Amino acid sequence: MNLWEKYKELSDDELMDRLKDGEVDIMEYLLDKYKPLVKKQARTMYLIGGEKDDLIQEGMIGLFKAIRGYRAGEESSFYTFAELCITRQMYTAVQASNRMKHAPLNSYISLDEEPEILSEPNPEDLVIDQENLENRYDQIDKRLSSMEKLVLELYLEGKTYGQIAAIIGKNEKAVDNSIQRLKKKLDKDEKKY
Repeated sequence: MNLWEKYKELSDDELMDRLKDGEVDIMEYLLDKYKPLVKKQARTMYLIGGEKDDLIQEGMIGLFKAIRGYRAGEESSFYTFAELCITRQMYTAVQASNRMKHAPLNSYISLDEEPEILSEPNPEDLVIDQENLENRYDQIDKRLSSMEKLVLELYLEGKTYGQIAAIIGKNEKAVDNSIQRLKKKLDKDEKKY
């Protein structure tokens, strides 16, 4: 009996429970079952200096992480959780490849200007600034949903609504709504600081 025949009647939550009980074949089944989702997500992104197979490999890593990290019965279905993990893993690879593309520009030194000599910052101010920044990031992390965090990251990268919509698999109106919601949440938090 092949894996498809053995497991196709079970829900993802049932599969996860059995995987945790030591039924290791389920990992292979889930990787095979959700590989089309990985390929679909890979079609929406471009990896500088890489090929589609590289993105698919990143997506499979994201899928593996989703299988390992999913908790049955929590907020979202496994499909939604896996889709998010796959997209994040691929997006991280795309971001890294974009940073490498701009590395020569980011590390230039002007030959026309005298270097600016800055005074050393006060160590106490550095610690306070770091604590304030960490508190702000914690607030953002608590207030925003995982989808809003992903949209925010893409938006801050300078992506258009259309590009964000393609990456997350939603329409532009959903992206706009998400950005408006997260702006309101962040504005509300900003007033506290």
